[in-house]
Amino acid sequence: MTSELIRADLVLTMDAHNTVIEDGAVLVKDGVIADVGPASELLARHPQIAVRHFAERLLMPGLVNTHCHSGILRGTAEGLPVWDWLQQYIDPMHRVLLPAEARLSSMLCYSEALLSGTTTVVDMWRYMHGSAEAADELGIRAVLVPYVAEHPDHDYFETLDSNEALIERWHGGAHGRISVWVGLEHMFYAVPQAYKRIVDICKANQVGFHTHSNESRFDVEETLRRYGMRPVQALEKFGLLDVSKVLLAHCVWVDDDEIALMARRNIGVAHNPISNMKLASGAAPVEKLLAAGVAVGLGTDGEKENNNLDMFEEMKVSSLLAKFANLNAAALDAWSICRMATIDGARALGMERQIGSLEVGKAADMIAVRTNTPRMTPLITRGSLANLHHNLVHAVQGGDVDMTMVAGRILVENGKLKHADLGAFITEVNDAAPDLFARRKSWLEQAGVSVNELDRVSRV
Repeated sequence: MTSELIRADLVLTMDAHNTVIEDGAVLVKDGVIADVGPASELLARHPQIAVRHFAERLLMPGLVNTHCHSGILRGTAEGLPVWDWLQQYIDPMHRVLLPAEARLSSMLCYSEALLSGTTTVVDMWRYMHGSAEAADELGIRAVLVPYVAEHPDHDYFETLDSNEALIERWHGGAHGRISVWVGLEHMFYAVPQAYKRIVDICKANQVGFHTHSNESRFDVEETLRRYGMRPVQALEKFGLLDVSKVLLAHCVWVDDDEIALMARRNIGVAHNPISNMKLASGAAPVEKLLAAGVAVGLGTDGEKENNNLDMFEEMKVSSLLAKFANLNAAALDAWSICRMATIDGARALGMERQIGSLEVGKAADMIAVRTNTPRMTPLITRGSLANLHHNLVHAVQGGDVDMTMVAGRILVENGKLKHADLGAFITEVNDAAPDLFARRKSWLEQAGVSVNELDRVSRV
């Protein structure tokens, strides 16, 4: 049995009381948290234990990114609202994407996530055997959700057959770090007959279901036109809420009835504020969702609709967007956002018993954040001016993460990947990207379809 005491100036547990321990420590045994408390007490209880001391560091749970898409389109898909953006930039990319490019995309994105403090990522992507290999190699905890479409107009995505094959091969893989759920790009990307099979696969394999919902006004208007009801109600009508865990991305345009339904059905939400702002989708009613008891986590969305995968930046923007949208400087307080990035994100995935806080029995997924930076100064841990949570939300950046550990294994040390060559991934992506862009351009030219026509086709 391998044991180690991880000690730091501050330990933020994100337990039910948001407990902060000064000069604290976490005992890790075989990848699991075995004890948490003041360092003096743990050292007395475990006098022979090896100690790893992170001076001038804050230890906290690893961040949970509840919605992401691997990719290598960063900075090349700009200036369009979401449905036009999908048809001009994204869907044509999916038509020409190669498995090797998909795997490389996941290697790069998971590396970026680990370096900025994310220990669990929900990734919706293509050719995800490569993503599983990337997660296995890099050590990140991953929930893999294939981009499934079961509609003749969208036959260039993954299928339920390939999704089921991925579950059979990789669910529970990498010593339990990899989970595979059933994914659906959007309800519009499947014929109604496919909905029953989605539920059947989820139930047979005891896995969750993830899709986009209520992201834009068009999403709601088109669902009303097709089904005579709003999106979350349509998901319920077709049985897609009848699985053990459902996670919906975005939920910008949910109304009060949908929120009540989501709370009643224990639906998790992935809130993606930067993506929603960049694509001009709107501001999700996060405080209403939280007040109703809905588990809301944070997500970066993809590298193309966010431009980075820094969850600390997502925390800050989540706070600012709520304050701006509600014209209320007190909206969405810092502790709520810290919880959304950790334990509430885990709850949105139904994984709160395994991850999301530093508590005995949970996986040793944790990060060390530098406290000796201007962004964390002054640092006040007690009293009415206590600002630790405010600094984490409004000041810290992903580059301030010094150490990232998943399942007791250190993957980032001194701000660098410990077991992988980031420079090699960057070089490979820069070499591969031009050919992907050229194939996409060629497809668009051969299709001879204008942006407006592509948008029209997507709405049929």
